[in-house]
Amino acid sequence: MVRTCEGVDPKDQRMKFRDYVGHVRSWDGQTLEMTRDAAANGSRPEQRVSIPADTIVTVKPVPERSMTRPRL
Repeated sequence: MVRTCEGVDPKDQRMKFRDYVGHVRSWDGQTLEMTRDAAANGSRPEQRVSIPADTIVTVKPVPERSMTRPRL
């Protein structure tokens, strides 16, 4: 998960952020290239995004989900 700063909203003067969940394709120290996961409700398809380093606020590693189900 990567959180970016979108800037200050002119209507309410609050900072606005955008979260991206997906898989990192590359990082050159300036730009993070990632494949953003599709929305769970189908409203947005998977997409490739380029995120400038100076807009990144937080990077949170999210482990892959296990493909095996736990025993009950």
